[in-house]
Amino acid sequence: MSVLIIGASVAGVRTAQALRQRGYQERITLLGEERQQPYDKTALSKEVLAADLPGEPPVLLSKQQADELGIELVLGVRALGLDTSRRRVLTDAGEPLPFERLVIATGVTPRTLPGTRELAGVHTLRTADDALALRAELDRGPRVVVIGAGFIGAEFAAAARARGLEVCVVEAQPTPMAHLFGARVGRMLAGLHTVNGVTVEAGTGFARFADDGRGRVAGVVLADGRTLPAELVVVGIGARPATDWLESSGLDLRDGVECDAALRVAGAPGLHAAGDVARRYHPLYGKPLRIEHWTNAGEHADIVAADILGQPEPRTQVPYVWSDQYGRRIQIAGRPGEGRLAGLRGGVEDGELTAAYADEAGRAVGAVVVDDPRAFMSCRKAVTAGADAAGLGLDPVEAG
Repeated sequence: MSVLIIGASVAGVRTAQALRQRGYQERITLLGEERQQPYDKTALSKEVLAADLPGEPPVLLSKQQADELGIELVLGVRALGLDTSRRRVLTDAGEPLPFERLVIATGVTPRTLPGTRELAGVHTLRTADDALALRAELDRGPRVVVIGAGFIGAEFAAAARARGLEVCVVEAQPTPMAHLFGARVGRMLAGLHTVNGVTVEAGTGFARFADDGRGRVAGVVLADGRTLPAELVVVGIGARPATDWLESSGLDLRDGVECDAALRVAGAPGLHAAGDVARRYHPLYGKPLRIEHWTNAGEHADIVAADILGQPEPRTQVPYVWSDQYGRRIQIAGRPGEGRLAGLRGGVEDGELTAAYADEAGRAVGAVVVDDPRAFMSCRKAVTAGADAAGLGLDPVEAG
């Protein structure tokens, strides 16, 4: 029973490795559309952009490792379509790839703005080529505008500021990250930008790009009419599931590939999805969720491998994600948005920050911690156990 994995992402690579680790001995083929050996995308907005580092993302699976594990790597080939009845994947290489078991691990693709592709100097950040192009742009010493104050945008802003560049972050929400962490903690995290000399323009939207008349960006025009000068613009306004190649497959593609708790694709026997592209029924939350976390991809890989081999499903973990900005580490456990801010200690401007979120019964459902590993471990344990958030010893925050 052969396995074909589409997507040389973290989820795709880890699925192949997990299959071998769990004893799978049949054929595994891993297809990736980029020509590079599979690499870790989390480094693209961090180490790859740093002026004092080589600028190469860490390799997830070398050719030697693939050979040792008996994993057939097919790189530089893009999947174009899926025929579930004939059980084959159509590719731009011309020859369809047959499969008995299929794992969809194509990740996400960045959202763009009108004019993104028409002007030089306007970029998104998703691939190694994107990161290397941005590294070359940063070497020119441009004025930088980042559109979007999410983690990708914030990490890029931090990398540009570390080079001493003039940086402005534009965010349509009145408070950056408020939809995830609430206004109070969102303001605190936005303070990381301001204390490091980055301007934040929040509560105003993007109108259009200004150009220099020669096909290169010259600035960003805001919805209120102001123009922010810039020779380099990075658009970081989120991503959408990379499912265009599946449009004619008949699969349920509402916000990703619909899956059950074991990541089996709905209505398609022998198919699984994993990583950012998978919208999985999450046992801890009782509803389908699509989670774009590095750790989530690894967890999915083990779940898929276990299911293919008929082994018990691994224990589900609470979501975990981190972000490195301005030499600080932000860690998030659980889903803060599932509750309200219930406990708070510290602040990012003067040191460590710990924020805990609780449901209506007072049980911990999420936490945001900056630069306090011990506090984070306590919060993560509380979220995992559904313990009383008051037991974390933080200053209580009244509801409302």
